[in-house]
Amino acid sequence: MDMGIRGRRALINGASAGMGLAAAQFLAAEGVDLVLVARGADRLMQAAQQISDNYGVHIATVAADHSTDEGRERILAACPNPDILVATCSPPPMTPDHSAISMAQWQASLDTGLMSPVQFIEAVLPGMVQRKWGRIVNIATIAAKYPLELRILSGAPRAALINYTVAVARRVAADNVTLNAVLPGMFHTATVHDQFTATAQRNGTSYDQEVAKFVEAHQIPAKRFGEPRDVGSLVAWLCSEFAGYITGQSIVVDGATTRSTF
Repeated sequence: MDMGIRGRRALINGASAGMGLAAAQFLAAEGVDLVLVARGADRLMQAAQQISDNYGVHIATVAADHSTDEGRERILAACPNPDILVATCSPPPMTPDHSAISMAQWQASLDTGLMSPVQFIEAVLPGMVQRKWGRIVNIATIAAKYPLELRILSGAPRAALINYTVAVARRVAADNVTLNAVLPGMFHTATVHDQFTATAQRNGTSYDQEVAKFVEAHQIPAKRFGEPRDVGSLVAWLCSEFAGYITGQSIVVDGATTRSTF
């Protein structure tokens, strides 16, 4: 399917692995030129080379921390007027005890999960409105909609981000600019792999065994974690011409873990 976005330009934060990388791959497959951003230069360059080899689109990279003023300045200098903005980041640590969360952890989570995407949106939105075309997708978390103590550092800032996103989406809907959020559950990402591998080493088990235990404990009906492509393909579609009437929405992708009719 031709999604009607060939030749558009996308800025993707958190693009070197996981869901951000998957979104970049699906957008590249549609002929979208990319500016890929991540903190780690080596993994970022590998991702860019892989996409370039497979799809032949124009790719620029910026190794920067998008949660800092200096990082945002460098990123926006490289891509001040994207047609598409996709925002994601490595999730904060799990928090089995909310009382043990430090103020430094709260601030870092707020900087990364709320203030950074808000400032990027505010920076690129005027150009999208002026051109009468734009797509913004925040890859957030189901914890923003379904609070869980284990994911407070992830869910609380992104719940605020979603509130902001919906409010702004209403303001610019008539300008053919959409803002949506994708709320993933548990996925096989690099961060999850590292976390569950460390747990397996402590318990004398394997990564797959720890995943199976989590699936059982949290009653995930799909009986598995998701794959990054499950989110990446949805992000690309939300950025397409066919999704221009979908805005201000938060779409859960979690293998039926959560129970809700809406």
